[in-house]
Amino acid sequence: MGAAIGVVHLDSLPVYTLLSLLQVVISVVLIFLILLHSGKDTGLSGAFGIGGGGSSFGGGSMVERNLDRATIFFAIIFVVNTLVLLKI
Repeated sequence: MGAAIGVVHLDSLPVYTLLSLLQVVISVVLIFLILLHSGKDTGLSGAFGIGGGGSSFGGGSMVERNLDRATIFFAIIFVVNTLVLLKI
C-alpha cells in the first residue's frame, strides 16, 4: 500500500512543478497589472500613458476598464491555481 502512495506522488510531481511555475508567472503578471493602475497620483500607469484623463475619445476610460478586467481575471486564476496547488 505504501508503494501506491509513492507512485501517486511521483505522478503528481510534474503537475505540481508545472502549476508552481505557472503560479510564478501569474504572480509577476498580476504585480505588473496592479502597478499599472492609477491611484491618487497618476502612479505607474502615467509612465506608460494609460491614465490619459481628458481624452475627447474616451480611450483612457476604456483602457482602464480593460486593465481592471485583466487584473480581476488574473487574480481569479491566481486564487484557483493556489487552491489547486494546496490540494495536490
